[in-house]
Amino acid sequence: MRYFVVFFILILSVTAFAQVKEPSKKVDGIIISNTTREPLSSVNIININKVRGATTDSRGYFEIDVQLNDTLHITSLGFQSLRVRVTNDWLKNKSTKIQLTEKAIALEEIVIRPFNLTGYLEVDTKIIPISENYRYSISGLTQGYEAGEYSPNAFGRVLGSIFNPADMLYNFFGNNPKELKKLKELKKDDTVRNLLESKFDRETIAVLLGINKNEIPEILQRCNYSESFIKTANDLQIMDAISGCYEEYKVLKIK
Repeated sequence: MRYFVVFFILILSVTAFAQVKEPSKKVDGIIISNTTREPLSSVNIININKVRGATTDSRGYFEIDVQLNDTLHITSLGFQSLRVRVTNDWLKNKSTKIQLTEKAIALEEIVIRPFNLTGYLEVDTKIIPISENYRYSISGLTQGYEAGEYSPNAFGRVLGSIFNPADMLYNFFGNNPKELKKLKELKKDDTVRNLLESKFDRETIAVLLGINKNEIPEILQRCNYSESFIKTANDLQIMDAISGCYEEYKVLKIK
């Protein structure tokens, strides 16, 4: 019995030691162009695991808090995105140099078709199309639902989407609770929020939530956001919309 108690205490000690969280360490780096070898400024670096961000200065230099095996997502306008894993060597040396590759962008022809305005306000206001979006509130929920352009069945589609247990939104939120907790962490870091506010490509959102970019419009449609909002909102607005929809989902889940 005595040996069993000693063995049990030893197991508890090992388990407790294993659960001690490794403290974050600050590392730095310099980001340069793969072709010119010149430092790149205003490059955005996000620690996906901790949802913390940094931006390079005029020398291409940055600092960020990390732990071993954290993944950094690096983006810059005109360059291919890059993911870098934090290694023991980087933690040991404290600094590293990272190269970004320029994108090969083929410009497409854009045809601009202006409205044929007459100069008379009463006539021109009837020519220009107006897209109206409506957002409905439901008793018991703190937030509303945007049902898109008005139609007689809009409110019915809202209720049908919310209370359908087989809905894709239900399945997604139910299977990714840990990823969606990053939404709360995101609000603590101004660098990440400022980055998302200036972006419209949905790439960073997909990386943070661990989903495919093509799933984002479908998720927002299930949340009953209008097509115009999905197309025109910046990444921060999209992230806030998903966050709000998730909170509404949790309320309905409890009920």
